[in-house]
Amino acid sequence: AAAARGDVAAIERLTAAGGLDARDGHGRTPLHVATFARQRGAAKALLAAGADHALLDDDRYDAVTIAAVADDDETLALLLAGGASAKLVTSRYDGTALIAAAHLGHDGVIRRLIAAGAPLDHVNNLHWTAMIESIVLGDGGQHHQATLAALLGAGASTALADRGGRTPLALARDRGYGAMVRMLEAAGAR
Repeated sequence: AAAARGDVAAIERLTAAGGLDARDGHGRTPLHVATFARQRGAAKALLAAGADHALLDDDRYDAVTIAAVADDDETLALLLAGGASAKLVTSRYDGTALIAAAHLGHDGVIRRLIAAGAPLDHVNNLHWTAMIESIVLGDGGQHHQATLAALLGAGASTALADRGGRTPLALARDRGYGAMVRMLEAAGAR
Protein backbone atom coordinates (compact mmCIF):
# COMPACT_ATOMS: atom_id res chain seq x y z
CA ALA A 1 0.00 0.00 0.00
CA ALA A 2 2.86 2.38 0.82
CA ALA A 3 4.42 1.63 -2.57
CA ALA A 4 1.15 2.29 -4.40
CA ARG A 5 0.76 5.63 -2.57
CA GLY A 6 4.38 6.59 -3.06
CA ASP A 7 4.80 7.01 0.69
CA VAL A 8 8.60 7.02 0.90
CA ALA A 9 8.68 7.61 4.68
CA ALA A 10 6.46 4.58 5.28
CA ILE A 11 8.55 2.51 2.87
CA GLU A 12 11.75 3.42 4.71
CA ARG A 13 10.13 2.57 8.04
CA LEU A 14 8.60 -0.70 6.82
CA THR A 15 11.68 -1.94 4.96
CA ALA A 16 13.76 -1.44 8.09
CA ALA A 17 11.44 -3.96 9.77
CA GLY A 18 11.78 -6.51 6.91
CA GLY A 19 9.35 -7.64 4.27
CA LEU A 20 11.10 -5.75 1.50
CA ASP A 21 10.14 -8.34 -1.10
CA ALA A 22 6.80 -9.38 0.43
CA ARG A 23 4.18 -10.53 -2.06
CA ASP A 24 0.52 -9.69 -2.48
CA GLY A 25 -2.14 -12.12 -3.74
CA HIS A 26 -0.86 -11.72 -7.30
CA GLY A 27 2.77 -12.29 -6.43
CA ARG A 28 3.61 -8.60 -6.76
CA THR A 29 6.34 -7.12 -4.62
CA PRO A 30 6.33 -3.49 -3.46
CA LEU A 31 8.72 -2.72 -6.34
CA HIS A 32 6.26 -4.17 -8.87
CA VAL A 33 3.46 -2.09 -7.35
CA ALA A 34 5.50 1.13 -7.24
CA THR A 35 6.56 0.63 -10.86
CA PHE A 36 3.01 -0.03 -12.04
CA ALA A 37 1.74 3.02 -10.13
CA ARG A 38 4.57 5.21 -11.51
CA GLN A 39 5.62 6.01 -7.97
CA ARG A 40 9.22 6.76 -8.82
CA GLY A 41 10.19 7.98 -5.35
CA ALA A 42 8.87 4.74 -3.90
CA ALA A 43 10.71 2.66 -6.49
CA LYS A 44 13.93 4.53 -5.79
CA ALA A 45 13.53 4.01 -2.03
CA LEU A 46 12.84 0.31 -2.53
CA LEU A 47 15.90 -0.11 -4.74
CA ALA A 48 18.02 1.79 -2.22
CA ALA A 49 16.78 -0.55 0.51
CA GLY A 50 17.83 -3.57 -1.56
CA ALA A 51 14.60 -4.70 -3.22
CA ASP A 52 15.17 -7.63 -5.56
CA HIS A 53 14.47 -6.14 -8.99
CA ALA A 54 14.71 -9.55 -10.71
CA LEU A 55 11.66 -11.07 -9.00
CA LEU A 56 8.73 -12.00 -11.24
CA ASP A 57 5.07 -11.60 -10.31
CA ASP A 58 2.47 -14.30 -10.97
CA ASP A 59 2.22 -13.17 -14.61
CA ARG A 60 6.01 -13.53 -14.82
CA TYR A 61 6.67 -9.80 -15.19
CA ASP A 62 9.60 -8.04 -13.55
CA ALA A 63 9.67 -4.32 -12.82
CA VAL A 64 11.60 -3.54 -16.04
CA THR A 65 8.97 -5.27 -18.17
CA ILE A 66 6.17 -3.52 -16.27
CA ALA A 67 7.77 -0.13 -17.02
CA ALA A 68 8.44 -1.11 -20.65
CA VAL A 69 4.83 -2.19 -21.27
CA ALA A 70 3.58 1.04 -19.66
CA ASP A 71 5.88 3.11 -21.93
CA ASP A 72 7.26 4.64 -18.75
CA ASP A 73 10.74 5.64 -19.83
CA GLU A 74 11.42 7.65 -16.67
CA THR A 75 10.75 4.74 -14.31
CA LEU A 76 12.61 2.40 -16.64
CA ALA A 77 15.67 4.66 -16.46
CA LEU A 78 15.46 4.70 -12.67
CA LEU A 79 15.22 0.90 -12.50
CA LEU A 80 18.15 0.36 -14.84
CA ALA A 81 20.25 2.92 -12.95
CA GLY A 82 19.34 1.01 -9.78
CA GLY A 83 20.80 -2.21 -11.13
CA ALA A 84 17.78 -3.85 -12.76
CA SER A 85 18.48 -5.91 -15.87
CA ALA A 86 17.07 -5.55 -19.37
CA LYS A 87 18.09 -9.15 -20.07
CA LEU A 88 15.57 -11.17 -18.05
CA VAL A 89 13.23 -13.69 -19.66
CA THR A 90 9.73 -12.70 -18.58
CA SER A 91 6.03 -13.27 -19.26
CA ARG A 92 4.13 -16.41 -20.08
CA TYR A 93 5.60 -16.11 -23.58
CA ASP A 94 9.19 -16.45 -22.35
CA GLY A 95 9.91 -13.08 -23.87
CA THR A 96 11.81 -10.02 -22.75
CA ALA A 97 10.99 -6.41 -21.94
CA LEU A 98 12.33 -5.54 -25.40
CA ILE A 99 9.85 -7.88 -27.10
CA ALA A 100 6.98 -6.52 -24.99
CA ALA A 101 7.85 -2.92 -25.85
CA ALA A 102 8.40 -3.72 -29.54
CA HIS A 103 4.95 -5.12 -30.09
CA LEU A 104 3.48 -1.98 -28.53
CA GLY A 105 5.71 0.39 -30.54
CA HIS A 106 7.26 2.04 -27.49
CA ASP A 107 10.24 3.30 -29.47
CA GLY A 108 11.78 5.45 -26.72
CA VAL A 109 11.69 2.53 -24.32
CA ILE A 110 13.15 0.32 -27.05
CA ARG A 111 16.15 2.61 -27.42
CA ARG A 112 16.73 2.66 -23.65
CA LEU A 113 16.49 -1.15 -23.41
CA ILE A 114 18.91 -1.58 -26.32
CA ALA A 115 21.37 0.79 -24.62
CA ALA A 116 21.02 -1.34 -21.47
CA GLY A 117 22.03 -4.49 -23.32
CA ALA A 118 18.65 -6.10 -23.93
CA PRO A 119 19.02 -9.26 -26.03
CA LEU A 120 18.17 -8.16 -29.57
CA ASP A 121 17.51 -11.58 -31.03
CA HIS A 122 15.80 -13.43 -28.17
CA VAL A 123 13.14 -15.79 -29.56
CA ASN A 124 10.05 -16.22 -27.39
CA ASN A 125 7.87 -19.34 -27.20
CA LEU A 126 5.74 -18.05 -30.09
CA HIS A 127 8.97 -18.12 -32.09
CA TRP A 128 8.98 -14.34 -32.44
CA THR A 129 11.76 -11.80 -31.87
CA ALA A 130 11.31 -8.14 -30.99
CA MET A 131 11.68 -7.31 -34.69
CA ILE A 132 9.00 -9.80 -35.68
CA GLU A 133 6.64 -8.55 -32.96
CA SER A 134 7.10 -4.94 -34.12
CA ILE A 135 5.69 -6.09 -37.45
CA VAL A 136 3.23 -8.88 -36.59
CA LEU A 137 1.60 -7.09 -33.66
CA GLY A 138 2.32 -3.56 -34.84
CA ASP A 139 0.26 -1.27 -37.02
CA GLY A 140 3.03 -0.28 -39.44
CA GLY A 141 2.78 3.31 -38.22
CA GLN A 142 5.32 5.84 -37.03
CA HIS A 143 6.08 4.29 -33.63
CA HIS A 144 6.46 0.78 -34.97
CA GLN A 145 8.65 2.11 -37.77
CA ALA A 146 10.82 3.89 -35.19
CA THR A 147 10.96 0.66 -33.20
CA LEU A 148 12.08 -1.27 -36.27
CA ALA A 149 14.66 1.42 -37.09
CA ALA A 150 16.11 1.19 -33.58
CA LEU A 151 16.33 -2.60 -33.78
CA LEU A 152 17.94 -2.47 -37.22
CA GLY A 153 20.35 0.23 -36.09
CA ALA A 154 21.40 -1.89 -33.12
CA GLY A 155 22.10 -4.89 -35.35
CA ALA A 156 19.10 -7.12 -34.68
CA SER A 157 18.94 -10.02 -37.10
CA THR A 158 16.70 -9.70 -40.14
CA ALA A 159 17.21 -13.40 -40.91
CA LEU A 160 15.47 -14.94 -37.89
CA ALA A 161 12.11 -16.26 -39.08
CA ASP A 162 8.88 -17.12 -37.34
CA ARG A 163 7.72 -20.70 -36.81
CA GLY A 164 6.33 -20.72 -40.37
CA GLY A 165 9.68 -19.70 -41.85
CA ARG A 166 8.60 -16.12 -42.62
CA THR A 167 11.29 -13.48 -42.18
CA PRO A 168 10.58 -9.95 -40.99
CA LEU A 169 10.72 -8.78 -44.61
CA ALA A 170 8.14 -11.36 -45.71
CA LEU A 171 5.91 -10.48 -42.76
CA ALA A 172 6.09 -6.74 -43.53
CA ARG A 173 5.29 -7.44 -47.18
CA ASP A 174 2.34 -9.67 -46.19
CA ARG A 175 0.90 -6.82 -44.11
CA GLY A 176 1.49 -4.14 -46.74
CA TYR A 177 3.79 -2.11 -44.48
CA GLY A 178 5.66 -0.36 -47.29
CA ALA A 179 7.84 1.85 -45.10
CA MET A 180 8.95 -1.14 -43.05
CA VAL A 181 9.64 -3.15 -46.20
CA ARG A 182 11.87 -0.34 -47.49
CA MET A 183 13.69 -0.13 -44.15
CA LEU A 184 14.31 -3.87 -44.10
CA GLU A 185 15.46 -3.95 -47.73
CA ALA A 186 17.83 -1.03 -47.07
CA ALA A 187 19.29 -3.09 -44.20
CA GLY A 188 19.90 -6.02 -46.55
CA ALA A 189 17.00 -8.19 -45.38
CA ARG A 190 15.89 -11.08 -47.55
